[in-house]
Amino acid sequence: MIARLLPHPLLVLVLAGMWMVLTRFSLGNLMLGLGLAVFASWTMHALQPERVPTRSLRMLPRLAWTLFVDIIRSNIAVARLLLTEGSGCRRSSFLLIPVELRSPTGLAVLAIILTATPGTAWVEYVSETGTLVLHVFDGAESEHYLHVVNNVYVPMLQEIFE
Repeated sequence: MIARLLPHPLLVLVLAGMWMVLTRFSLGNLMLGLGLAVFASWTMHALQPERVPTRSLRMLPRLAWTLFVDIIRSNIAVARLLLTEGSGCRRSSFLLIPVELRSPTGLAVLAIILTATPGTAWVEYVSETGTLVLHVFDGAESEHYLHVVNNVYVPMLQEIFE
């Protein structure tokens, strides 16, 4: 009975807690936050998200560290381009990158990684050909991005999700 009323109790607690952090504490806000959280829990249960299959999680720390270093490096590179070299020296471009990753979750994580890295944006993935369309801020670094996607991130994500 309780599981039917609260299919995701941890989600209810987290959402209600966030609601209370974002609003002033009052009994009305608490009741409204709990009501919205319970509704969100029912909605989540109706969606029935599939369980994310993971093969190995030992690669996660390395992936996180690599992403951290890439974000710092990209921030510096983009700032240097904007502040010192101006727009005349840079040509943005679209890259077509063949990707061997087939896991939907792995592809979603790759999309988040590439979009979170300054200077890049995931544009499209063509599943029939396994081709990723990536927009890069500086086209002179095209080879770098081809290497990073196929030789750094894809192998790590394949180890985790495939």
